[in-house]
Amino acid sequence: MAEITRWSQRATHRHWLAAEGLDLLEFYRASCRAGGGFGPLDVNRELASDTADTLITARMTHCYALATLQGVPGASTLAHHGVVALAELLRDDAHGGWFAAEPTPGFDDSKQCYIHVFVALGAASATRAGIEGARALLDDVLAVLESRFWSADEQAYVEAYARDWTGLADYRGANANMHATEMCLELADVLDDNSWRERALAIVTRLIHNVAAANGWSVIEHFDANWRILADFNADKPDDDFKPFGATPGHGCEWARLLLHLEAGLGAEAPDWLAHDAAHLFDKAMAEGWEADGNPGMVYTVDWDGAACSRRRRHWTHAEAAAAAAALGARTGEARFEIWYRRLWDFIRDVYIDDDRGSWLQELDGELGLDRDDGHLKADLYHAYQATLLPRLPLAPTLAVAVDTL
Repeated sequence: MAEITRWSQRATHRHWLAAEGLDLLEFYRASCRAGGGFGPLDVNRELASDTADTLITARMTHCYALATLQGVPGASTLAHHGVVALAELLRDDAHGGWFAAEPTPGFDDSKQCYIHVFVALGAASATRAGIEGARALLDDVLAVLESRFWSADEQAYVEAYARDWTGLADYRGANANMHATEMCLELADVLDDNSWRERALAIVTRLIHNVAAANGWSVIEHFDANWRILADFNADKPDDDFKPFGATPGHGCEWARLLLHLEAGLGAEAPDWLAHDAAHLFDKAMAEGWEADGNPGMVYTVDWDGAACSRRRRHWTHAEAAAAAAALGARTGEARFEIWYRRLWDFIRDVYIDDDRGSWLQELDGELGLDRDDGHLKADLYHAYQATLLPRLPLAPTLAVAVDTL
């Protein structure tokens, strides 16, 4: 299989990806709330919550802004709906910054970097798409990220505060910094400012080239405020949605792709280790994650011996693995990445795409049945929709600029 034409170069596959992306966009129109913002859907395409969710609203704003750039009718209306909710309903007018959800009695009012990063991503894509109010929103959230979350001393983003910006958490997380890297790459293109790529490189150098490389290419997720590894963090929570114990193979794939986008964006200034590290991350993730418990697909988490911790099959891990395989195939031309790319899309098509009710099944258990806790949800389209876009785009510029060429 030395000579191979990648699926992403074939007209039929590209058409299939485009059609799947359009189906996802149509399905998730139902997540638009009359009261503002977006909420999670259930498997029957009904809203599963009475309140707006900031993460979902930011991701939907990002996706429908990309769809606007593609020329999808009605997408700009939804993107604007998201911008308005992020600027008003979900913002903390008293102390600044963003809540994780629409305020309700007893809600978690902490200020989380992860949430703010996605608000910025949605605002940046909407700015590129010319959505009214998006640039003001972007300026607002970047001011908060710069003053509260970016640490020049640490060359990374800090994690969380109380609502009034007191009590900085004694925790540093790779997940928030991974999506901050994604945000930085988009900002570099949307704002035409290379300093954001330099920041992304600083984050990648710390978490991947230094820490992951020294730990067998497993992405270390949890650290204390002095960046000491917390190997046993959430040892009793291997299924935690955002901070699970152990290594998360899907994140290894996601980081691998981001490294290649960063390399392409930096051009001649890129260090030569970025592609090398990306390949090692992907190889480790697939070696440990794929069929780790003997069943098909990728497990959610593994322990430090490489054994499956959480056997859940989350749709996003497969979407990110497919996107990473496409990026590595395009960057290296190596057939092994194309083999993975085809295997992953076959699995997604056979297991996750819901022919009866639309969209993708998002949370499965180790036997590929609906997960008992979250299998009733189809929360948002972010990972799946991007997986239909990325294989059709160059490695640089990033999504919000690149989709203009589709």
